[in-house]
Amino acid sequence: MLQTNFIRENRELTIAGLTKKHFKDAEQAVDRIIELDGKRRQIQQELDDVLAASNNKAKEIGALMKAGQKAEAEAAKADTATLKERSKALEEEHKAFEEALLQELIKLPNLPHESVPEGRTADDNVTVLEAGIKPTLHEGALPHWDLIKKLGGNQAPIIDFELGNKIAGAGFPVYKGKAARLQRAMIAFFLSEAGNAGYTEVQPPIVVNADSGFATGQLPDKEGQMYHATVDDLYLIPTAEVPVTNLYRDVIVAESELPVKNAAFTPCFRREAGSWGAHVRGLNRLHQFDKVEIVQINKPEDSYKALDEMVAHVKMLLEKLELPYRILRLCGGDMGFTSALTYDFEVWSAGQQRWLECSSVSNFETYQANRLKLRYKNADKKTQLLHTLNGSALALPRIVAALLENNQQPDGTVKVPAVLVPFCGFDVIE
Repeated sequence: MLQTNFIRENRELTIAGLTKKHFKDAEQAVDRIIELDGKRRQIQQELDDVLAASNNKAKEIGALMKAGQKAEAEAAKADTATLKERSKALEEEHKAFEEALLQELIKLPNLPHESVPEGRTADDNVTVLEAGIKPTLHEGALPHWDLIKKLGGNQAPIIDFELGNKIAGAGFPVYKGKAARLQRAMIAFFLSEAGNAGYTEVQPPIVVNADSGFATGQLPDKEGQMYHATVDDLYLIPTAEVPVTNLYRDVIVAESELPVKNAAFTPCFRREAGSWGAHVRGLNRLHQFDKVEIVQINKPEDSYKALDEMVAHVKMLLEKLELPYRILRLCGGDMGFTSALTYDFEVWSAGQQRWLECSSVSNFETYQANRLKLRYKNADKKTQLLHTLNGSALALPRIVAALLENNQQPDGTVKVPAVLVPFCGFDVIE
């Protein structure tokens, strides 16, 4: 959530940032917030004056009673009662303006970093880096949704979409045999590398309350994409970002503990309402999938260095998996609601002849921290909001799709990347 004082002191900058993100009626929204804030502060000043007058009256009553001036003291008491009624009315009015201001603030997305390119759609994203060699497959090579039907012997397909559909519905596949072991191996590999990079592994809940969803910006922006257990008012997490970041809600972190670096493996749940077509076939888009998430909390002056570090970490994972990849800097119109700067990673899918997104790495600056009330005391002992960052390191489904497709052999088997062999115990899937 943007800070009111920043909006008030940087009106034009705020409007420009919102416009870059293609936020509708940015100028009107900003001016509405400034107007509400002005009225709120005016009422606060009046309330402060009334409370001060009430305190003075209380002292005056004491002095009058001590002097034996009972009539004057009774008159002062009447004035105190009037002031008390006025303060109560002002407190209610102030609360109403605070709520109205909050409702306007939560509608605003984060402002984009100055390096974010102009643009409205994914076509306007900027390719920062493309690395690796795209494999040339043999004649008859298959996309993963056909390839899996030929793997697993008498347990084929090794990833069973029809069985998952019977149990839960579309988008909930069942992994069998070596596919299940490959999933487990990749999770272990990703967590191992995160640990080597200084991240502390945590195992958080996979359901969160509404306060947690609000704090990281999923609510009220993305409630339509989340599975909601209405009886208990809990939400299945769309990413480990939500519970891991919320570990620090309402916390003042000691400066000596910064940066905070956590990693978590969780299943993730996304309704993906309205998704259809060939681009969501097979593992390309699921309602449930596994992911390892890395999360950092850092001082503002260090957060973009941390972002570069996280981008380098994801690059390293993809290079160890021997997957061709590219990095995109997202344009204003294609960025997430809460992000100030996002890099997307895509892997090359040789069987589909297309790029598949597999990771987003983002800096949220103070946007989430303001909702979380996540702060630290700087060298001047001044309480200051921290910056939050996170990244997928990595989400499994599209990585699995690319591994299967890119490593399929003419004899129908699939070669397992060398880095995963110690974790899964086999080097070929047949």
